[in-house]
Amino acid sequence: MTMDITTILVGLVVFLAVLTQSISGFGSALVAMALLPALIGIRVATPLVAVVALVLEVVLLVRYRQALEIRAISRVVLAALVGIPLGVYFLSTVDEKIALTILGLVITGYAVYALLGLNMPYLERSFWAYIAGLFGGLLGGAYNTSGPPVILYADFRRWPPEVFKSNLQGYFVVTSVAVLASHVLNGNLTHQVWSLFWWTTPFIFVGLIAGLSLDRWLKPETFRKLVLLLLVVMGLRLIF
Repeated sequence: MTMDITTILVGLVVFLAVLTQSISGFGSALVAMALLPALIGIRVATPLVAVVALVLEVVLLVRYRQALEIRAISRVVLAALVGIPLGVYFLSTVDEKIALTILGLVITGYAVYALLGLNMPYLERSFWAYIAGLFGGLLGGAYNTSGPPVILYADFRRWPPEVFKSNLQGYFVVTSVAVLASHVLNGNLTHQVWSLFWWTTPFIFVGLIAGLSLDRWLKPETFRKLVLLLLVVMGLRLIF
């Protein structure tokens, strides 16, 4: 694969996705999966984002490791591991148009929820951790968007910012490994996927450096709101 306009556009999307998660602690898959399917198709975009996400999450987990609460995310992770292979199977059997519509609904629904700043009740029962993890796994396996259900759960649990970022990276790392394993078993990590990944590694590096630098002075909430507005537009575009 040679560097062409499509590859450059993919790299720019990856840069924006990495930048987003480096600042806010999440959102890379939502940003990437809102744009990449239109460029390279959902069956190439999904495994590509899975590889990029794992690299990013490992770096961020190392940074926020001191705030990690393993016990708080253990149930979520266990449930997600059940949902991931089901999601990967769903991706390989469902029509791409239907899949893109579902993805658009997920992205738009989450972005609207986040923008409204809804104050939801505190969840105490462990039952909700399993529900969030299962749906996160399903979405992660199918579209690399395992974040929304677990982010909602984290919001319900009132995790402090540092714990929020650290716990999410811990969850993302485990689920990303499982997602990648499922893609390997299903033969989704093709030569095209790996070629695109190696071409986009400079964009990943620059996005990480820029995000971790901006994180020192830019309010994550301000940046996140701008991203969420873009996600609403992107999600609606996928739907219609």
